[in-house]
Amino acid sequence: MSSHKTIIKNGRFLVPGADKPVLQGYMTIENDRITYIGEKEPLAVEDAHVVDGSRLMFMPGLVNTHGHAAMSLLRGYGDDLTLQVWLQEKMWPMEEKFTGDDVYWGASLSVLEMLKGGTTTFLDMYDHMDRVAEVAELSGIRAVLMRGVIGLCPEEVQNQKLAEAIAFARNWHGKANGRITSMISPHAPYTCPPDFLVKFVQAAHDLDLPMHTHMSETLREVEQNAADYGLRPVAHLEKLGMFTRPSLVAHGVHLNDEEIEILARYKVGVSHNPGSNLKLASGIARVTELLKAGVTVSLGTDGAASNNNLDMFEEMRLAALIHKGITGDPTAVPAPEALLMATEYGAKSIFLDGVGRLEAGMKADFIAIDIDQPHLLPHTDLLSHAVYSASAKDVEHVWVDGRQVVKHGECLTLDEEEIRRKAQESFEGLLKR
Repeated sequence: MSSHKTIIKNGRFLVPGADKPVLQGYMTIENDRITYIGEKEPLAVEDAHVVDGSRLMFMPGLVNTHGHAAMSLLRGYGDDLTLQVWLQEKMWPMEEKFTGDDVYWGASLSVLEMLKGGTTTFLDMYDHMDRVAEVAELSGIRAVLMRGVIGLCPEEVQNQKLAEAIAFARNWHGKANGRITSMISPHAPYTCPPDFLVKFVQAAHDLDLPMHTHMSETLREVEQNAADYGLRPVAHLEKLGMFTRPSLVAHGVHLNDEEIEILARYKVGVSHNPGSNLKLASGIARVTELLKAGVTVSLGTDGAASNNNLDMFEEMRLAALIHKGITGDPTAVPAPEALLMATEYGAKSIFLDGVGRLEAGMKADFIAIDIDQPHLLPHTDLLSHAVYSASAKDVEHVWVDGRQVVKHGECLTLDEEEIRRKAQESFEGLLKR
């Protein structure tokens, strides 16, 4: 196979955490890796495709660490409700009707939105996951996929769902040239009885895979866990052995100091979903305390039915703003930290090596923003602009694994017109069933 080379000239590159967070210069890519980034022009690269970066800002692709892609079909179907009412009266009855085709078109709609908006990696926990994996493989996106399992059902159904989760992980982990990886995912401690959860821990050990679950999203859920099992969710999951596996929990809104210390001790990551948590009035996670304790905090959109978009720039901005507001400290989550949460911390929290930074040797997952726009001028501090001023609509180009998948705002790998039509048809079909 002939090697594929790209050189970007005269670009500005965001490197949060570096001495110089905005670097002006050049970046070269060979196949799926960044081979050079720096201010000096590299030696001539033979047969390289040249990109003029003079009106663009390049940054690592955004990493969305929690979501349910197919739920884009339920965007706007049940808003301004509490979590339990929203789930039990609106979401679950509709989701029971989902076919594999519905999941395929819902996931396609989400992946299209994410890629066009600069998200190059997403985590997805749902049902009919083979169809989501098909979308991920076709689209060129990087994906961490898992069959999420609700255990409120008879034992034979539980066992069948667990078998599906194991089979999916076996079949897809490492596929699509390594772009697809998997995890083991019981839905939540309040939807999976303890003995069932223990089986997931065992499966994760057997397959040598990490674990993911929803945890401590609402106060009611935490109180229910204490009433049912005599323990709050963190201690409950610790007792059941989940944290003997590398783990990521979604939400973690209602945590006390002792629980934060336990998560830090076991190196459990937290996917912070500020948009969804605000919309469902679940509360605001203690992000500043989590970060101070050394917990890896990443960002997720959750599903499009509780957000209601998949704009990771919006999540960065919310994460930077709300923690200033509730702590009274304007330095609580500064822009560079918010950007790291959406990139490098995101990759780390879903156990991806070589993803999340612009640096020689890293995977070539990166995006270009059009900075020649009124709301991104003057060019005072481009890192600040990325967090406080930019949105998904500013994304001009996207590369994943060294391959360009979005060019001038158009997705090169998916048929947008067909996806828009099929997603609408799927929703209308659900209403009739």
